[in-house]
Amino acid sequence: MRQSHLFTKTRKEAPSDETSKNAQLLIRAGFIHKEMAGVYAYLPLGMRVLENIKKIVREEMNNVGGQELMMTTLQPKDIWEKTDRWDDKKVDNWFKTALKNGTELGVGLTHEEPIVDAIGEYINSYKDLPVMVYQIQNKFRNELRAKSGLLRGREFVMKDMYSFARTQEEHEEIYERVAESYHKVYARLGLGDITYRTYADGGIFTKRFSDEFQTLSDMGEDTVYVSESKKIAVNKEVYTDENLAKVGLTKDELVERKGVEVGNIFPLETKYTDALDVHFMDNAGAKQPIIMGCYGIGVSRLVGVIAEHFADDKGLVWPESIAPFRVHLIQLGNTADKATALYESLIKKGTEVLLDDRDAGAGSKFADADLIGIPYRVVISDKSLERGGLEFKKRSDAEGAIITEEELFDRLK
Repeated sequence: MRQSHLFTKTRKEAPSDETSKNAQLLIRAGFIHKEMAGVYAYLPLGMRVLENIKKIVREEMNNVGGQELMMTTLQPKDIWEKTDRWDDKKVDNWFKTALKNGTELGVGLTHEEPIVDAIGEYINSYKDLPVMVYQIQNKFRNELRAKSGLLRGREFVMKDMYSFARTQEEHEEIYERVAESYHKVYARLGLGDITYRTYADGGIFTKRFSDEFQTLSDMGEDTVYVSESKKIAVNKEVYTDENLAKVGLTKDELVERKGVEVGNIFPLETKYTDALDVHFMDNAGAKQPIIMGCYGIGVSRLVGVIAEHFADDKGLVWPESIAPFRVHLIQLGNTADKATALYESLIKKGTEVLLDDRDAGAGSKFADADLIGIPYRVVISDKSLERGGLEFKKRSDAEGAIITEEELFDRLK
């Protein structure tokens, strides 16, 4: 992409009503547009980051046997009544609407009921199981106070996967396999060292623990207690001597930290399959219950977490795995032809490049490059050519170096 063709522009100041660092930076750099509190549009640069995160999540869910689908946003009332979750006293953050004829509908905040209702059409025999299905989709939650930018929204992007198993043992094997895949996701996003599998309350779903994945951060709303040696944590909501004993931890090995929940997985037992009368026949012809698991990752929340966690005083600093482009090529002086030739060469070699070909000064271009946060900055100018080539600098480095085109291609291999 040529930056002169990019309709978005950077800005020096964030909106006065935006207090979160992640949203301030993303708005200033032209990645998102704030529609209202808790609702953000993704502009071209932001869309590329979002899609790169989706790609990583999708690859890891496929690797554990997930099959991708997409459910509807509008949901019928009757299946939620069967599981006793339609009442606002049971689930208080619904958006609900109605058809012209008065029929009430829910606006998707999660999909346990619809997915069970759909999959019940296809599961009959023990031979049809196990199954894992997932989607990456916009969700809607009527948050009383949407805050923290992309960390707590009314409309957001989530990956939700659901597993269906014949036995508790089969469910446990799937559950642990998915948990391991979550660690792989966060490692690929650059968050592996600071993201912990965290014991949390199972809520209405199970008497056992659920598992959150908490990324340690001062911007976090959750309080967690971390065991650095065992790479696990405990949410404050279950931080009791009795629960610590259940998981083999003691208070003296735990450190209190703040965390952002970037994923969670739940054992759902048979709550939804029983309520919607979805079962399977075993090899003796007897009807048996189906055991479910649920696995969520906050995709758009991760954009905010990563933006804020890696930022410095100049702007965003994207990990290579999800950056909107790999190289920010800056053209200065009378180098248009050489910059275009280099731009085309990089593209032919499979490198994604943003070419800053705007009619602007060096200071303005460098400031925008720092704010946008692409991993590698390459400057081609009359001065760099006199010194023997191109100026190459990592976004995270203070200084760059003059290298040749051949050296550039080698470094980007």
